[in-house]
Amino acid sequence: MNSTILFWIVITIIVVDYALERILDALNGKMRGSKIPEEVSDIYNEDDYQKQQNYELAKSKISFWISSVSFALIMVLFFVDGFALLDQWITTLNFGSIISGLLFFGILFLLSDILETPFEWYNIFVIEEKFGFNKMTPKIFIMDKIKSLCLSAVVGGGLLAGLMWLISVFGESFWVIAWVAVSVFLIFVYMFYSTLIVPLFNKQTPLEDGELKDAIFSFSQKAGFELDNIYVIDGSKRSTKANAYFSGLGVKKRIVLYDTLIQELTVPEIVAVLAHEIGHYKKKHTIMMLCSSVLQMGVILYLFGLFLAEPAFTQVLGIDYSPEKSYASFYVFSILFTPISFFIGLALNAFSRKNEYQADRFSGENYSPEELESALKKLTKSSLSNLTPHSWYVFCYYSHPTLYQRIKALRNIKNE
Repeated sequence: MNSTILFWIVITIIVVDYALERILDALNGKMRGSKIPEEVSDIYNEDDYQKQQNYELAKSKISFWISSVSFALIMVLFFVDGFALLDQWITTLNFGSIISGLLFFGILFLLSDILETPFEWYNIFVIEEKFGFNKMTPKIFIMDKIKSLCLSAVVGGGLLAGLMWLISVFGESFWVIAWVAVSVFLIFVYMFYSTLIVPLFNKQTPLEDGELKDAIFSFSQKAGFELDNIYVIDGSKRSTKANAYFSGLGVKKRIVLYDTLIQELTVPEIVAVLAHEIGHYKKKHTIMMLCSSVLQMGVILYLFGLFLAEPAFTQVLGIDYSPEKSYASFYVFSILFTPISFFIGLALNAFSRKNEYQADRFSGENYSPEELESALKKLTKSSLSNLTPHSWYVFCYYSHPTLYQRIKALRNIKNE
C-alpha cells in the first residue's frame, strides 16, 4: 500500500467529514424561523420562541468553533509532521511500546482538551448562563474536568494498554481476545454505571415516600416491571434542564429521576415519562443496543487486525514502521474507519428512533398518551429545544424523533 496515496485518503476523509458537518449545520440553520407545526404551536409564545431561536444560534456558533479548532489541530499535526515529532520525542524516553502508546494518545488527548476547554467554559458560563440554564460554579467545572481526565486516564488508558499488550503477545489474532475483553467491560459498564461512575459527579438518593413514589410503584406492578428503588439525582447543581433515565441490567437495573424533573412535572406526567423508560426495558431495547455496541466493537477490532502489520499506516504519520508502533497504526485506522462509523451511526440512530416510538407507544397504551405529550411539551419548552430541525440533520444526528413526530404518533394511539 502506497503511504502517499493513503495519506491523501486520510486527509480527504477528515476534510469531507468536517465539510459534511458544516453543510448539515447550514441546512439546519436555514430552518430557523420556519412555520411551527400545529401540533407543537402551543409550546412557545412569541417572546419564548425568539429566545429559543437565539439560543439555537448561539449553540450553533460555539459548536462551529469547537469543531473547527479540532479540525485545524489535526490538519496542522498532519502537515507539519507533528505526529512524527511527538513520536520521536517519546521514543527518546525509552519507555517501551505500551507506555509510549499511552503517552502518544494521552498527549494528543490533552492537547485537544486544552484547546477546547475555553469554548466549553464560554458555553457554560456565558451561553447557558445567559439563557438561564447554568447552575454550575467554576469550582464544579474545574472538579468535573479533573475527574473526567482521571477517569479517561484510568479507563481509556487501561483499555489502550490492554489492547497493545494483546497485540504484542498475539499479533494479528489479538482481536478475538480483545473483543471478548471489551465486551465484558461494556456489559460491566451497562450494569454498574449508576453505582460506580455517576457518584463521582452527582449525588443519588432514594426517592422519598409519598404520592410520586406510590404512583410509580403502582404503575410498575401493573406493567410487570420489578422495581426495588427509584433514585433522585441532583442535576440542579449543574443545570435547570430536566431528564430521567433507566440504567443497568438484571438485578442492577434502576430508574433515576433528575430533581429538576420532579420540580417541573406533575406526578402523572412523571409516571408517563417513567412508563416510557420502562417501555425500553420491556421491549428489550437496552439489550439490543448493548448487543449492537458489542458487534460494532468486534467489527472494528477485526478490521484493525487485518491492517495491523501494514507499514503505510504508520508512515502516513511520518513514523517508520515497527511492530512496537501499533498505537500509530490504530490512530490512522480510527480515521479511516470514519466513513464506516458514519453509516453505522445512521443505522443506529434510525434504530434508536424506532425504539423511541415503541417506548412512547408503550407509555401511551399502558398509561396515558395525553400525560406523556404534556410532559414532552414542558421538557421541550424548559430546555428551549428546536421544533423545526432540518430532516437531513435529524436523519444524521437525532437518536430521538422530533417532538412533532412523537406527538403525532401519540395522538394516533388515541384515535385507534
